[in-house]
Amino acid sequence: MPNEMNSITVTRQQVAKMIDHSLLHPTMTDEDILSGLGIAKKYNVATACVKPYLIPMAKKELEGTDVLVCPVVGFPHGNSTTQVKVLEAEAAAKAGGKEIDMVINIGKALSGDWDYVASEIKQINTVVTQSGAALKVIFENDFLQNEHIIKLCRICSDVGVAFVKTSTGYGFVKRPDGLYSYKGATVAHLKLMREFSSPQVQVKAAGGVRTLDDLLHVMSLGVTRIGATATEAIMTEAEKRGITDEPTQVTFKPMDEGVAGAY
Repeated sequence: MPNEMNSITVTRQQVAKMIDHSLLHPTMTDEDILSGLGIAKKYNVATACVKPYLIPMAKKELEGTDVLVCPVVGFPHGNSTTQVKVLEAEAAAKAGGKEIDMVINIGKALSGDWDYVASEIKQINTVVTQSGAALKVIFENDFLQNEHIIKLCRICSDVGVAFVKTSTGYGFVKRPDGLYSYKGATVAHLKLMREFSSPQVQVKAAGGVRTLDDLLHVMSLGVTRIGATATEAIMTEAEKRGITDEPTQVTFKPMDEGVAGAY
């Protein structure tokens, strides 16, 4: 029998509203996007996470629902100038993006140029919030050490962003054998981000949260949003497990402490 630590009480809506349905792969066609937006509508998730040029399509397809449009900025590597990121974020918010996921300048973080990193996040948060949207800040944890993650959590807490986020799903690290891989959201990093972010800053797990068990486990850690491509599989499993509109106690298989699977 699973122990008490491996159970949680949830509703179907709570599960659905944990999900930013991710439509970010570079090869996705308009047909793929329309299909993905249909999934977002069907399950009434929190947001559909899209590339900026897709904001008009997403707005049209999601009209009449409470699924928000969530465009990305500086995605996936965060290397645009601050000026360009600010313009992109402002344009995305004014075009209808209600939540904006931006990637930090990872090289600047690794260089310890925290004034640059903090200034960029603050400028983007300012234009996003002035347009009535909320900002999620993507760290790309696979490239970082714990001390970088802690510092970023403190910066984001000082600025007052809406969310800190683990990964893009595309932060591949070169291994000694020359191949590339990534861990994405890990339990250890999620615990660290929740501990060192202020209570007002929410935590989003992205990259590798592929199953209902994964979602329930990160929810139990205080994570309030995930990025997922496996939305349909997660919601289908929730139905099979008897999760309804009434609070339902369910057990879950924990993720490994250090590693989440890849997409």
